[in-house]
Amino acid sequence: MATPDRPPAAAAPTPPQRAAVPVASLAAHLAGLIGADKVTTAADVLASHAADKWSASHLPDLVVFAESTAEVAAVMAYAHAHRVPVTTRGAGVGYVGGCVPIQGGIVLSTARMNRILGIHPQDGVAIVQPGVITGTLQQAARAVGWEYPPDPASLKECSLGGNIATNAGGPRCLKYGVTRAYVLGLEVVLADGRVVRCGGRTHKNKTGFDLIGLFTGSEGMLGVITEATLRLIPRPAGRGMVAAVFPDFALAAAAVQAILNAGHLPSALEITDSFTLAAARRRLGPEVFPPGDAYLMVEIDGRPAAIQAELDELHTLLAARGASSLERAPDEASCERLWLLRREFSYALRDTGLTKLNEDIVVPRSRLVELVDFARALESETGIPIACFGHAGDGNIHTNLMVGDYADPAVRQAARAALDRLFAWVLAHGGAITGEHGVGLAKKPWVGTALGEVSLDVHRALKHALDPHHILNPGKFLDP
Repeated sequence: MATPDRPPAAAAPTPPQRAAVPVASLAAHLAGLIGADKVTTAADVLASHAADKWSASHLPDLVVFAESTAEVAAVMAYAHAHRVPVTTRGAGVGYVGGCVPIQGGIVLSTARMNRILGIHPQDGVAIVQPGVITGTLQQAARAVGWEYPPDPASLKECSLGGNIATNAGGPRCLKYGVTRAYVLGLEVVLADGRVVRCGGRTHKNKTGFDLIGLFTGSEGMLGVITEATLRLIPRPAGRGMVAAVFPDFALAAAAVQAILNAGHLPSALEITDSFTLAAARRRLGPEVFPPGDAYLMVEIDGRPAAIQAELDELHTLLAARGASSLERAPDEASCERLWLLRREFSYALRDTGLTKLNEDIVVPRSRLVELVDFARALESETGIPIACFGHAGDGNIHTNLMVGDYADPAVRQAARAALDRLFAWVLAHGGAITGEHGVGLAKKPWVGTALGEVSLDVHRALKHALDPHHILNPGKFLDP
């Protein structure tokens, strides 16, 4: 059979031509546009905007603290005209180097655009600027009896603009979905300074292409989010939890499927392996978790009477599935106590003195046991400890490589080789290399394989259409 003609792959974008003016002149021009109090070249500010929580770092030439859409538009129009790289930064707590200004230029901070512009229960929406901290919106919504469900682990410090740019997730994704499910409208400044509004306050809208979906998860490479209209839901009246320790991971993973097969839809379903449990016991004390090599947290929410009945069913189901120890949390306060323990896991891994490479891979739920078995084999063959824990309900298991001094080239090379094998296994088994954090710089070497040639061509075509000079967040996964 003849092979159909295929167009050549899209050429990789070339780095932008840098501004011909010195940094001092660049700063002066921008100060003239938006005010000198919003533009700085101070060394300490440049240093604090050079990195996120990943290992890469690069100083920008200057930092701009925009306070309005008009100011963002003015900065982008100038940068577009002079081919100046612009890297947008929210709270800077990402894990993949997504806001590292790898080509210098301007860091455009949205930290001062931090107002909740309105909460409207009658429409089921909140209107926010991108610098609003996620937890702040959650508290404001709860104060009027409503809820903003997305709950990344860093919700007390991450910003909503960053959540949208990475399509952030969290433990409650199983029942409530990721950030994209809550974005009804966006205001976005394009690379050339034009402002586009897509969507709005309606919960249904099929007018034109899904531009909201295009910008959500675009990692700052297609535009700068300056306002978002977010969907709210009525706050559940109560919640409860069952926490179970199992003798081994396979039993806990089988219980995950049994819970769903029985018709339960938990708000959160978290699983933890033996390595992470051992670290948590060292940090918190051996008595905190009963003996066993896997830990499962099952949280439900709804009407109080229904919660108690469902907790009874879950307790019986987990006991029948081999749980060696069960703990019941029947109300909000007791659930929070268990979540506080869960939040200690990352700190417990840091206590090991090793560097945690936080890989947010995703596999089909049926592959959970195979994933952990593969991780144990990889650990044995490479000598790199691997901690697996995370969101069992949607297969998003954080597979953390625990390495030594990451600044050591030999350590870095060994980690890279191990990641090659991990990502190859994940892709071969129907998974994805990132479920929450994004690609950024950390996963750039693998994105071509993960997307495939045609998909990568489409990504580059969209990028070129919206940012023809490739000034927005350059150096990331669409560049060579």
